[in-house]
Amino acid sequence: MTGACAEAATSLSFDLPDEAATAALAAKLAPLARRGDVIALQGDLGCGKTAFARAFVNALPGAPEEVPSPTFTLVQIYPRGDREVWHFDLYRLEDPEEAQELGLEEAMAEGITLIEWPERLGGGLPRGALVLQFSYGATATARRIEVRGGPAWDSRLKELAA
Repeated sequence: MTGACAEAATSLSFDLPDEAATAALAAKLAPLARRGDVIALQGDLGCGKTAFARAFVNALPGAPEEVPSPTFTLVQIYPRGDREVWHFDLYRLEDPEEAQELGLEEAMAEGITLIEWPERLGGGLPRGALVLQFSYGATATARRIEVRGGPAWDSRLKELAA
């Protein structure tokens, strides 16, 4: 895993050779997340968003558990120690208002919120959300993740890059 600061402390790029490296990045980010954080996972189908979410959830305190893609359930909630992770997959939403019916506002206020396909919210992604842009890398298993966060993430992203 390489972490090179792109332009500022709030922007990082990671070139990851395989799913294990993606999981390692998720495991490094998870303990830095706080109640009220929103983490947007953007990228094409199959580029590692759910694998990242699975590793993120299991890196937090608690027994290991299966973390399936919530494509059909739309949201899964994982109690993890003193935190709760809400994992949304908005791929099937047709209207941003549908996300509110899933408890999105409650999740953003009370838990750590992972959102796959956040673009389905229209302009509803909160300011200060951490955005992870997933893309394919140079090989079949490689991925590139661009990480952008607001001021609340400055010191935490420095830890992530270390």
